[in-house]
Amino acid sequence: MNTLSYRTRSVKPQDADIKWYVIDAEGEVVGRLCSRIASVLRGKNKPSFTPHMDTGDYVIVVNADKVRFTGNKMQQKEYISYSLYPGGQKRKKATQLMATKPLAIVEKGVKGMLPHNKLGDAIFKKLFVYAGPEHPHAAQKPEPFKF
Repeated sequence: MNTLSYRTRSVKPQDADIKWYVIDAEGEVVGRLCSRIASVLRGKNKPSFTPHMDTGDYVIVVNADKVRFTGNKMQQKEYISYSLYPGGQKRKKATQLMATKPLAIVEKGVKGMLPHNKLGDAIFKKLFVYAGPEHPHAAQKPEPFKF
């Protein structure tokens, strides 16, 4: 029997090449931006992608309050939350959420595109969203991410 040495390589956490990226969200469409961010957080942009490991990069999003929606989504899109009590469902339009918590739009969009388990929770902790152009992560030497 001929045994071949072709084996699928699974990256270990200590062998993963982790980088920091800065993404400027000014004028970007929310859904497209969030899907790209989720892909980088998950590590799907790397040839060493391993589905069951957290091998993704850190992402810093600046100017998150200047994102945009296409069409009439700013007036029609609803964000739903539930307090786990009877009658505790709350709905907010995108305009209301943008006025009160502009960072939540990007955070909710990215979180919904990640796995809904412990791995997704660990990956989501690598996302940092800021409303203005400044961020406190200069020591990590983040690179600008080009789409």
